[in-house]
Amino acid sequence: MSDASVLNEPLQEPVVRAPGPTTLQTSHAVTVALISKIVFALVAVVALVALVISLALWQKVSGMQEQLARQSADALAQSLEARTLARQAHEVVRDTAARLALAETRVGEVALQRSQLEELMQSLSRSRDENLVVDIDAAVRLALQQAQVTGNVQPLLAALKAGDLRISRAAQPRLAPLQRAMQHDADRLRSSASGDNGEALQKLDELIRSVDDLPVLNAVGMRGTAGSALQVEPVAADAPWWQRFLSMVRNEARSLLRVGRIERPEAVLLTPDQTFFLRENLKLKLLNARLALLSRQVDTARGELATVSASINRYFDPASRRVQAAATLVQQLQAQVKTSEPPRVDETLAALATAAAGR
Repeated sequence: MSDASVLNEPLQEPVVRAPGPTTLQTSHAVTVALISKIVFALVAVVALVALVISLALWQKVSGMQEQLARQSADALAQSLEARTLARQAHEVVRDTAARLALAETRVGEVALQRSQLEELMQSLSRSRDENLVVDIDAAVRLALQQAQVTGNVQPLLAALKAGDLRISRAAQPRLAPLQRAMQHDADRLRSSASGDNGEALQKLDELIRSVDDLPVLNAVGMRGTAGSALQVEPVAADAPWWQRFLSMVRNEARSLLRVGRIERPEAVLLTPDQTFFLRENLKLKLLNARLALLSRQVDTARGELATVSASINRYFDPASRRVQAAATLVQQLQAQVKTSEPPRVDETLAALATAAAGR
């Protein structure tokens, strides 16, 4: 306040009095000093403000440096950690790649082993089917030979049934045609089989036993038993003796002399020795027919029976009941042999050949 009063006073003096030179200089000096002080104060204030600002900036920069240092340290730590994680991840990836390659190798080996196993199983399956077909073929052919020799179809039916069961257990669709063929042949054999030849063999044995009792055509004393009864004239019991004597003489004369028609002269010309050999020949023919039936030689049996039938009709008395019974037996045997045929399983054999060929 004193400085202001001092400054104000000289300003008012020119109004009262004219200033002198010394006063002007003094006021000028004061003004300069005042301005200097003001400038110094402003400079000081500006310096102080600049100092404060510098301090603030320095503190801020220090804080920023510390924050940057911390962030840098954190970033470095994170980068180290990331590098470590990256290294671990790389190792894991490499390990995983190695394991994947090993797994792929093992998968390839397993696939190869699986394909080889499937091929082996298919080969074993084919081998099993082939062995099954071969076994069934051998069993059927053996049973067929036995049936053809013995005439009994039961072993053949048993072989077909066993083969059917084995195919059913195998459950192979490829063998289904073979199974159907075996079933068809078995049904046909059951429907056409006559059991055995026991009845025919009994008839042949009966014929062989009755050959010696068959009367030949030139056996006068033995033939015509039924016809001689027709030629004997009945005589009453109360007839006179001479009538009975004449009847006896007449009957004896008729037995000594006979008139008839001979169709086959060679039958009458047989001697007793030839008759013996004729009977033995008939026995041999019947035995040959019996052996032919046992060996399933149907054609041979038919030929022998035809020869026996022709001999009986040619050389033996057709009026005799024994000859008629023997001829009837021969005709029955011929009919029975004609209808009997050897067992055949052609459908099964064809199916076996097809299955063995793999078609």
